[in-house]
Amino acid sequence: MIRLDDRDIAILKVLSREGRLSKAELARRINLSPTPCWERLKRLEKAGVIEGYRAEVALRKTAAHVTVFVTLELENHSSAAFQAFERAVEAYPEIVQCWALGGGFDYLLQVVTRDVDSYQRLIDRLLDQGLGLARYYTYIVTKPVKTGHAPPFDLLLGKLD
Repeated sequence: MIRLDDRDIAILKVLSREGRLSKAELARRINLSPTPCWERLKRLEKAGVIEGYRAEVALRKTAAHVTVFVTLELENHSSAAFQAFERAVEAYPEIVQCWALGGGFDYLLQVVTRDVDSYQRLIDRLLDQGLGLARYYTYIVTKPVKTGHAPPFDLLLGKLD
């Protein structure tokens, strides 16, 4: 882990809320001159703390869609079985996120697709692929309540008690 000071944390807070700021505006917001701000930003990017920049797209304004969360278990808990499943997930663009879990389920998937029928076709393809899916549970999102918020940096870094 990289050691972060208050200025680094300020950069991360601002960028996690507003990734399109100019470097000059970022420097102004954290009360630092542009060159040192730029050097800090490059150090954070090089260290992999900042993994990328992207836009949050309001899908409800662009296309009909359904968001589905899926918990699933594999029959076999070997390293090879986990690796095969994780490789297979990469091939499906509608699986937008996948997390390996500890506890009762092996994985949590976030799927964004056209409708419930296309979601079921995805599941059928996964089942037919011979990945050893023991069971899965489907949770359809009816409305977003809280999304796209910045991580609680102060809490995570012990700045709040």
